[in-house]
Amino acid sequence: MSVESKKDPFSHVGFLQFEIVTADIRTNLEQLKVGLRRLKPVPGSLIGLPEMWATGFVYEQLGVLCHEIPALLEELEELAGSYGIVLAGSLPDQKVEGGKAALYNTLFFSGIGEAGSHGISKQHLFSFWKEDVWFRSGRRAKPVSIDGNALAGGLVCYDLRFPEAAQLQCRQGADLLLMSAQWPLARIEQWKILLKARAIENQVFIVAANACGRWEGLQMGGHSLVIAPDGEILAEAGEETASALVALNWEVVRELRARFNTVAPTPWSGEDGDKIVSLDTLAKVVANRKRVGQKIVFTNGCFDILHAGHVDYLEKARRQGDYLILGLNDDQSIRSLKGAGRPINEESKRARVLAALGCVDAVVLFAEDTPLNLITRLRPHVLVKGADWNEDEIAGAAEVKANGGRVERIPFVSQASTTGIIDQIKSGT
Repeated sequence: MSVESKKDPFSHVGFLQFEIVTADIRTNLEQLKVGLRRLKPVPGSLIGLPEMWATGFVYEQLGVLCHEIPALLEELEELAGSYGIVLAGSLPDQKVEGGKAALYNTLFFSGIGEAGSHGISKQHLFSFWKEDVWFRSGRRAKPVSIDGNALAGGLVCYDLRFPEAAQLQCRQGADLLLMSAQWPLARIEQWKILLKARAIENQVFIVAANACGRWEGLQMGGHSLVIAPDGEILAEAGEETASALVALNWEVVRELRARFNTVAPTPWSGEDGDKIVSLDTLAKVVANRKRVGQKIVFTNGCFDILHAGHVDYLEKARRQGDYLILGLNDDQSIRSLKGAGRPINEESKRARVLAALGCVDAVVLFAEDTPLNLITRLRPHVLVKGADWNEDEIAGAAEVKANGGRVERIPFVSQASTTGIIDQIKSGT
């Protein structure tokens, strides 16, 4: 298979490695400026910075420090523009969602215009450091377009341990991957192995910028790296403040992918009908997933005519944990609840369509008016229902909470409803 040619994305890449002074944005920005003056990057370079490089992980103060980030991003845009380069490192990123402040750990790319608009938020939060308590997970990442020619993918620290986070971006055309991290010295060998693996399996250059020094008694690992698509280490720092700039030979990528391309093949290997399972089978699957530490989410409904409101609701339900079970009313159950004219679509067809949704991990039918039997058997960690339900009216809510779980009520954003669609069809409008 031939690989389409285009202008080489970056002439040079590099990193700045330094010890982050917690909660001191101005001092850390000055460290960045000093590092750039010493590095003297050539125009067209991409320079990586450590994770949370301006603030550090001072969780209790991030809400206040976030107010300074927009102005900082403006400064970074000007600074990068003065060198003709792109700077990329993660920062705390506060957004208002549903009327509430939500905090993300976002890898920002500065130097390509529109300060603060080009970012990739950390997808996998490190619960050992309580990140999941303070941050929200980012959505599936898309590479950032730079100068209309290059596409840069981004990973933030713990994302490195999840191959699909890199693979998905490379399959979207990412020319290289930028890693921004605070990776500890105690696991530095894993850092190197995983970075080399991501480079080799995706046939891309990787620029990995790590912090050094200490944070709350923990020694950061340093050893920032630039790695070639064949796994060759092109530059490596030690454990102290350091920087590097490397000229890239893009012919390496072209030669590798001309021989065998591990990024392009994307066969559809799924069989979504397999998601439709019996309760006995599902109980075994759930037990196995709980044993490896997954958070089980459960919701239920009729889903007679699937519409956009359903899909949005199910996507939000899936984000509450690691495995979403959809309890589906069977035909007799729906007739009992809604009358002889329903359902419009029989249970096997409803189940098959729902199973094809990427956010749904399992579909199980039930014959009762409520899914209480399913819930008591499966014991999910999170029970999801529409916000139009009061918690004390939700079947299984008391049981889930008694087992240490929680109930999440999610509003429907779409005004569509199955009944409304049926009425519209009948009226011919």
